[in-house]
Parts: sequence; structure tokens; C-alpha cells
Amino acid sequence: MCGIAGIIAGPNRTVDAGELARLSAAVAHRGPDDQGACTWTAEGGIAAAPDCAALSSGARVGLAHRRLSIIDTGPGGHQPMVTPDGRHVLITNGEIYNYLELRQELEAEGAIFRTQSDTEVLLIALARWGVARTLPRLTGMFAFAFVDTAARTLTLGREL
Repeated sequence: MCGIAGIIAGPNRTVDAGELARLSAAVAHRGPDDQGACTWTAEGGIAAAPDCAALSSGARVGLAHRRLSIIDTGPGGHQPMVTPDGRHVLITNGEIYNYLELRQELEAEGAIFRTQSDTEVLLIALARWGVARTLPRLTGMFAFAFVDTAARTLTLGREL
């Protein structure tokens, strides 16, 4: 399983990139294949980096991911995964068993995919359909953190 970690800074505080790096290191054993991180500023900007050390401190939210490659084992499954417009960001752990069916539905609606990853299917589904419409349609074992910068929301979810 992958490792995911995050920090939500309280009022008048910001994410310390060093602290996020320590959290990421604590779950490194869960994902030996790749790592990535991102921060979300109060102004709504997303900064993604190959690891926490490349991030600057000062954001309100920080997310880190340690990847265990299962589906799309190449670089296409790198996380955090960001939509092309930069509005939505996702980190996830687990597997969406019905991702191929969901992908077909999304492609029929005009979605274009860049990878073969179930993570990208989840990202596009959440971005297009929203959390309330997407979650009941998912089959699998998963946990995720999903950021919508325009709505200024961070949603944490998992299977039931």
C-alpha cells in the first residue's frame, strides 16, 4: 500500500516543509517506488514537487505521497496528480477495482486521459462529477485527499 501524509496549518500558521518531510519519511516503507508532495497556499495556488525537500514553507496545506506501484507502474502514476488546469489535486492509496468502467463513462463524456492509472480516473471523476456523485460509484480499497482550489476545499475519503 502507498503511504500518504498531510498537514493542515491552523489559523496564523503555515506548513513547515521539514515537518511534511518527516511525516513522509515515516510512511516511506509503504511506498518504495516513488514519492511526491505538494502545498496549497491561502491564495489557492498549488506547488507540486518530486519530494518534500523541494517545497518551500509557508502554505496552508501540505500533502505527501509515497508510492507502491500497482497499476500503471510507470511515471504516469506519479502523485500528487494534478488536473491539466491546475484546479484539482489528488493523492490516494489503494486500488479502484472498477476504474476501467468509470474510465469508459468519463471518456464517453469527453474526458481525455494521459495515463493508464486508476488514480487519474479517480481524479477526473472527482473533478467532473464531484465527491457526492463519485464516491457511491467506486468499488475498491482506497483512501484519498482531494483538493479543489476553486471551491477552496480539501476532502478526505475512503471506502466503506
